[in-house]
Amino acid sequence: MSQLNCYQYQRCPECDLAVAAIPVSKGFRARCPRCEAKLEMRLCPPGSALPLAIFCLLLFIPAHIAPIITIQLFGVMIPAPMISGTLTLFDAGFFFVAGLILFCGSIAPLLLYIAVLMMHWGLKKRQFQMLRYGSWLVKHLRGWCMLDVFLISLAIACFKIRDYADIFTGIGLLCFILLQLATLMLLARLKLRRYWHAWQPAQYDCHTSHSCTLCGLSQPAGAECRRCHSKLYLPSERSVQNCWAYLLTATIAIFPANLYPISILLTNGKRLEDTIFSGVSTLMSKGMVGIGLIIFIASIVVPVAKILGLGFILICIRWYPLASPLFQAKCLRFIQLIGKWSMMDLFVISLMMTLIDRGQLLDFTPGLGAVAFAFVVVLTMLATESLDPRLIWHNRIINTSHAQGELHHG
Repeated sequence: MSQLNCYQYQRCPECDLAVAAIPVSKGFRARCPRCEAKLEMRLCPPGSALPLAIFCLLLFIPAHIAPIITIQLFGVMIPAPMISGTLTLFDAGFFFVAGLILFCGSIAPLLLYIAVLMMHWGLKKRQFQMLRYGSWLVKHLRGWCMLDVFLISLAIACFKIRDYADIFTGIGLLCFILLQLATLMLLARLKLRRYWHAWQPAQYDCHTSHSCTLCGLSQPAGAECRRCHSKLYLPSERSVQNCWAYLLTATIAIFPANLYPISILLTNGKRLEDTIFSGVSTLMSKGMVGIGLIIFIASIVVPVAKILGLGFILICIRWYPLASPLFQAKCLRFIQLIGKWSMMDLFVISLMMTLIDRGQLLDFTPGLGAVAFAFVVVLTMLATESLDPRLIWHNRIINTSHAQGELHHG
């Protein structure tokens, strides 16, 4: 290693550790030696994301407008485009639930594809604001794109209604599957640091003390980033306070979400109200054990795990370290990974509204529990996003320094 490379550093985005910026060969990955977070060392050109974004935009309209499936119910053929469930929920007065489903299933992915085009246009035409706004959209929207959750929800809805109707696949399903595959490939290749490195190559040095949360540039302390001009956010207790606020509100909302009916089915003159737990029990009693377990994990285990996991991390940060910082960091990554799957039950409800809302003979509508559950999903997602992972290590360093100071004083 040359003497120059010995003094080139970048900051880990999750723990702020200064790591030598050594290029990594193709086929290899770099990880932070302290928190084991993935580090972006190969700053190759970002061109591969552009054709994927264009392909996704071409598929977007047919995937949302063309029928995904068609069912035959009471002798009537009922096409089911993706967007129809959201419109039915709006008509029924469930505006928050409908808006959340529309945002996660349509608006967020569409804005993500447009943001990629903005970043490439900004690079090509050297338009700083286009690159900056596109980067901001990608950073904040990628966790809200839930096309994969919708596809699993579609399979569950089909299993639930197979006793009532015959099901036929439509051309929209093929378009939607291709859209989801292309979106997964796009997200895997979408690295913001590559775009900003193409805009202005980073110059690392031994005096870097902060890392920009948008473009990833490691730099000395300052009010704003030297490259993207975003505000430099330092690890702050305000992040913990915001996370506590979201988390406590979600904890309150989870009780009506599980106690009130999440769905109401009218069939043969009978009114069947199901809470999340009773719906799982009904599925298992009908022999759909696998579907019941999926709903149980996504709608009960995941929200509770997110609340307990985030609460555990916050206690470790604010008061007493009950576990090692590495364990806390891995817990936070796991929570970020499973967070979006709580939306599954809401997607199933929107599909059921489309497929079996047939008036007096057979009618399906959400209950008040669905509204409360939608709040739980949003609040836990916001709680996860508001928590700065650097605080896990920042507080550890502060506490260690205090302890060493007290020991030295004694």
